[in-house]
Amino acid sequence: MPKIVDHEAHRADLALRAASYFSEHGYGGVSMRKVAEHLGVSKSALYHYFPTKEALFLACTKEVMKSVAVPQARGASQAAKIQSLTEAMAPDFGSEMALLFDYLRGKSATEIAQDEAMQLAITTHHTVVAEIVGEEAALETLERMMGQLLIGYLSGKNTAT
Repeated sequence: MPKIVDHEAHRADLALRAASYFSEHGYGGVSMRKVAEHLGVSKSALYHYFPTKEALFLACTKEVMKSVAVPQARGASQAAKIQSLTEAMAPDFGSEMALLFDYLRGKSATEIAQDEAMQLAITTHHTVVAEIVGEEAALETLERMMGQLLIGYLSGKNTAT
């Protein structure tokens, strides 16, 4: 009897597992062959689900963005929720920023503005922050959070252990 595979679930699983590989090795340090080996699939199977490395990166971004959510602390203030979200982002912030800058290397501002993965990431974070502080304060709050995360990372306060 043929094996029944939920292709969407398998594709999502591959992308989620590949995301950690991208984080560890950077965009430039990853090839489809290396990702396939890491995932335990053939290169042709990987290409079946993702026709290019950029398509795989976009799928990884989509899967990772699904986990970004408003902290569910009942009765917590906006400030406490923002602090909780910031703390949740802190451990992986350095590797994620390194990966993003590696991915964006050589792209123009126009290309970045049109990049689906980058638009998804910024929109997702903006939406989550807006759910906490409202649309009118979302951009300023997100900018403050990212600045806090960057300063924390550069000063060695929020690095992954």
